[in-house]
Amino acid sequence: MDYKLFYASESAAQGIRVMLEELGVHYELIESTTDRSKPRPAKQLEINPNGWVPVLMYDGTGMYECAAITIFLCDRHSEANLAPKLDDVTRGLYLQTLVYFSSSVQTAFQTTYYPDRFVDMPEAEASAQKRGIRRLRETWQVIDDQIGNNDWVLGKYFSAVDIYLFMLTTWLSPTLGHPDISEFPNVKRVAHATMSRPSIQRIYADWLAKNS
Repeated sequence: MDYKLFYASESAAQGIRVMLEELGVHYELIESTTDRSKPRPAKQLEINPNGWVPVLMYDGTGMYECAAITIFLCDRHSEANLAPKLDDVTRGLYLQTLVYFSSSVQTAFQTTYYPDRFVDMPEAEASAQKRGIRRLRETWQVIDDQIGNNDWVLGKYFSAVDIYLFMLTTWLSPTLGHPDISEFPNVKRVAHATMSRPSIQRIYADWLAKNS
């Protein structure tokens, strides 16, 4: 099964690239950008008119949204055991956490990185950004409490949720006033454990070099 991934560094596409590496499937990267002032591939915009990455192409079609792509890939390649099976007791927690990452944590990040998307007037952007920072702290605390003493987000076994968590932690930026990962010791522990994966070491090599 071949895939094509519309990709930009430091975006959610990086997490999907790790997923593809973990699955051991063949894929092609198609360079794109998160800079909306620059042109993006026509096929990417055809699949996702919002212009965002990741966009995953397969079997003559495509899809977008990082959480949706994660669920799709894990179900399509269930032999990799990166997600609980349908009858597994942790399946609900798996889906819940991915959607929470996508709908709540990522929205908080967007409010801090792109406050202009959430307000009508430029003078309100600082207030939106400040609220986004508070929301980041709230949402990460929810995840930290959820993990508790677990080895991984879902319990004793590594999963795609841990990859997603690691990806999101790389977006925390002290220069924007984001909370430090050390405020969430359980999140930090899982992120550091995930960091040792060969797929993370390859795909996030530049980030790891800058943050070691």
